[in-house]
Amino acid sequence: MNIRDNAPLREKLAAEYVLGTLKGGARRRFEGYLHHDAALRLLTAEWQERLAPMAEFAPAVQPPKQVWAGIERRLNLRPARAGWLASLNFWRGLGIASTAVAALLVVVISTRVLDRPQLDYVATLTDDKAQTALVLTGDTQHKALTVRLVGNAPVASDKTLQLWAVPKQGNPRSLGLLADKGEVRLALGSNAIGDDVALLAVSLEPKGGSPDPNGPTGPILYKGAWVRVM
Repeated sequence: MNIRDNAPLREKLAAEYVLGTLKGGARRRFEGYLHHDAALRLLTAEWQERLAPMAEFAPAVQPPKQVWAGIERRLNLRPARAGWLASLNFWRGLGIASTAVAALLVVVISTRVLDRPQLDYVATLTDDKAQTALVLTGDTQHKALTVRLVGNAPVASDKTLQLWAVPKQGNPRSLGLLADKGEVRLALGSNAIGDDVALLAVSLEPKGGSPDPNGPTGPILYKGAWVRVM
């Protein structure tokens, strides 16, 4: 399949590759494309930069006790003995230990992913210089929208940030007010992720939000689009 002239497909595959949702043969084929397509490598790198802030959403997770027990068995951990550093068996075991540590990392990473909310959608909103300012995740199972500011954009005390879903037709729909730092959780409704949503935007509004029910009154600071990940 030739994807060079299919810009939407290239965007979709690059985003899914970075997110890790591109699996099996499809992932291997994409990696083959990367070897021979410099523009695709650049596109993938751009998606990596956009989506990297998602890692901030991963909560700390304590590995189960059986994981540590398994590591102890693999490493053959016993009380220290004289001359253990000089033991050939120790150095041979070190190679096995490396494998065990790698296995632990896989378990921990998998646990972190499984313990997170069911994230169906993700969006990165950028400023006019294409710098990521906000990361949004949508959890349709719990109808939760999480917005995290990753840039430092001070907001005056008499102003506020407001999130909008901009449809292909009709007026923008307000999704809620945002803090000027940290994380905000909002309700995730069909008005935020419907098929008619062309993009997401954040405007700078007076304290309390836009006085116009039909849309923003202040400048648009950030914008971006949803990517479906499930």
